Formats: sequence, structure tokens, C-alpha cells
Amino acid sequence: MTTTATEPRTNRYLTGNFAPVRDEVTAFDLPVTGSIPDGLDGRYLRIGPNPIEPPDPATYHWFTGDGMAHGVRIRDGKAEWYRNRFVRSTRVSEALGEEPRPGSRNGPFDGANTNIVGVDGRTFAIVEAGSHPVELDDELETVAHSDFDGTLPHGFTAHPKLDPITGELHAAAYFWELPHIEYIVVGTDAQVRRVEPIAVKGSPMMHDMSLTQGHAVFYDLPVTFDLDAAMNGTRFPYAWNDDYGARIGVLPRERPGEETRWFEIEPCYVFHPLNAYDEGDTVVLDVVRHPRMFDRDRLGPNDGSPSLWRWTVDLASGSVREAQLSDVAEEFPRVDERIVSLPHRYGYGVSLFGDREIEFDGRVVKHDLQSGTTEAHEFGAGRAPGEAVFVPASPDAAEDDGWLMTFVHDAASDRSSLEILAAQDITGDPVATVHLPQRVPFGFHGNWVPTQH
Repeated sequence: MTTTATEPRTNRYLTGNFAPVRDEVTAFDLPVTGSIPDGLDGRYLRIGPNPIEPPDPATYHWFTGDGMAHGVRIRDGKAEWYRNRFVRSTRVSEALGEEPRPGSRNGPFDGANTNIVGVDGRTFAIVEAGSHPVELDDELETVAHSDFDGTLPHGFTAHPKLDPITGELHAAAYFWELPHIEYIVVGTDAQVRRVEPIAVKGSPMMHDMSLTQGHAVFYDLPVTFDLDAAMNGTRFPYAWNDDYGARIGVLPRERPGEETRWFEIEPCYVFHPLNAYDEGDTVVLDVVRHPRMFDRDRLGPNDGSPSLWRWTVDLASGSVREAQLSDVAEEFPRVDERIVSLPHRYGYGVSLFGDREIEFDGRVVKHDLQSGTTEAHEFGAGRAPGEAVFVPASPDAAEDDGWLMTFVHDAASDRSSLEILAAQDITGDPVATVHLPQRVPFGFHGNWVPTQH
């Protein structure tokens, strides 16, 4: 039996800093406390749900809000501008009295609210569950809906993995109408070069995947499409399924999909892996593991405390060793993007309050997985950070030699700032605080997109 923990008039995803902002703002020459590090030249981008029209609090799911992109342009030690713009889905365009943006659509929903990435000098807002990417210009205006110039046959994902050696994007895409998931590889020219069907047991919500230098890894977990909910008009018809089981699929990267090997694990859910790598005959997977998901609460992720775990898949014996790495409740794990698919020592995340999964507790955490220690930056009472993105100090800097960037909401002023921390001194004061003209609602993911010269 499923019950909803959120009362109709008190939907927590529509209150406080979850509540949407209404205006699209452009501000120049942002005030800065401290000094922006030399050499930072690019845009810090973040995206999240932001309903353009008031939704029904009884049924609104956090994951379904219209997309809004936020960005700060940094160059020559200055914060040149802040912008926020709605991603122009058909619904947003109609609400604003605009003509729909051009380009191809896939499925009934054509918005994007989950991640924002730079690919081959272009900027894409992305989401999962069958939708196409939405291309934005450098100032976050919607250009067009995109199927990567006709090379993407169905939908894409919110979480492509960038191979730092080849420069290609690897993705696992799902869509309830398909009898399989799709392993997609996007070349450095932003064109899809490979689509490989991967058979799964049903219709799972596969939010993310992992990548090693030798393998693509898929998470077939017990949050699945609920046809009855979809028929009743639920905009997010995915829920915990006790009968589905949980398993990890490991596929040698250039082999056909039918060669995927499946390994059973204890039932759980993973939105976000930290990183993965090959080690001899094993595949090492560091993930943020939730005990359940969309079970008691169908309106958001509130089913137990998530924490960092390691799954070691032994390809020789066919077994998986499961071990908890930290008892800190956290989400939004990130590593230095230059070592995705390679062995890592450090990981970063956002700390949470106990079992209340999306109550941010004001800390960015740093794990040293070699020493087994965890440090945290405390932003203080009433100040809540989002996902922290690592930016290396230089292209050849050592792992952890760089900066962490995150938007922080201050409840007292109801404004946000972009905070820049020194990763090697995470407990110290921010090296720079960029003061924004409004608040940035709690959202999902973003990236540092360096300027291409």
C-alpha cells in the first residue's frame, strides 16, 4: 500500500526555496566578496524545476516542474552577469505567449529541467524519460529542441558520462514505450555514433549509469513505470516495486548489448553514482544508495537516508561485495570530471538532514576515500548549498587541486550567492562569494562550462 506523506495544501516542493521564481532576470557586474581565482573563464550553469503556472499542490511532483536555467559568467576575476531563463517547452512558450521553438520532440513532454551541459561548444538542457535535449545559446535563451542533428532515435538522459580520454559522451536512456533501455554514445561532434539496446526486466526508471574505461554499467532497480498511475493522469508515474528486484548490468563498452552480464544486489535505489573504475577482474562502483524510493511519498524523494556505498563487482566469481563507505546522509555526488571512469581518491557531496532526504543541512562534504576521512564546509545557520561542482585549477592540476562552486540560499535575506571554495581547504572561508540579485530555487544539476578559445 502506498500513502502520500505530503498534505495537499503543504506541498514542500512549492514552499521556501523550493518555490519557483517568476521573473527572468539579467544583472551585470555582480558584487563579489573576496577574489575570484585567476584563470576562471567560463559559465557556471545550473538548472532545476520551476513551474511557470501554479500547479495543484496535491499532485505536484518536484521532478515535473518546468525547467529554468541559471548562469553566472566569470572572466578576468569578475562576475560579468547573472541570468535565469525558462527552458522553452511548448507549455512554457504558450504560457509566455510565444511561438514554440523549432526542432524535434519525442514523447508527450518536451521540457528539460534536470541537467545542463556543454558539448562541442554548444549548451544543452537535458532530462530523462524520453525527451530530447533542448539547445540553449550562451546567454541561456532557448534555440531549438534537438535530436543531435537527426542522429538521436528516441530520448536522451539527464546524466551522460564524459570519457575524459576520448571526449565522447556515454548515456543510458529509458522511455516507457520501449521494451529496453538504450546505451547511447555521442561523439565529440555532438552526433550519436552508437545506439545499443539493452534488455531489462520491465520498465525501470534509470536515472544514471556508470562508466569505466572498459565497461558501461547499468542500474536495473525497483522504481518502475506504474501504468495505472499514468492512466489516472499522474505526470510522474514511477514508483517503488517490491516485486522487481535489483541488479547491476556490466557491458564491455564496444560489445553488443546481449553480452551484458547481470549481478543481483540488495533492493535499493540509486539516482547518482559518484564514479567507477576497473581494477583487475573487478569493477568498482561508488554510488549514493537510497534504501527505497517513491514508496511512502510519491511527490518527491523522501524514503530514507541516502549514503555513500561501494559495490565491487567480481567478474570472475560473478559476485558483488556491498559496503557502506560513509554514514553521512548526502546526495549530489561529484568527482573531478577529468577522472570519470578512472580511479579516484576524492569525492564531494551535499549533506542532508537524517531521513528527510531533501532537507539540506548547510554543508558541502569532501570524502578522502584513501584515508577514509570526511571533511565539511559549514555555510552556517539558514544557508543551504546545492550540488558542488569541482573545477580544476589548471588542465594538468592534481586531483582535488581546484575549486568547488555551488549556489547557496540564505533564508534570512531570501537571496542566493555563488560560493567558490578551495577544494584542498574545504573547511576554510570561501575564496569568493558572488552576490546574486535573487534567489536560485533548490534544483538539480549543473556544470562549469569553460570558454572555448
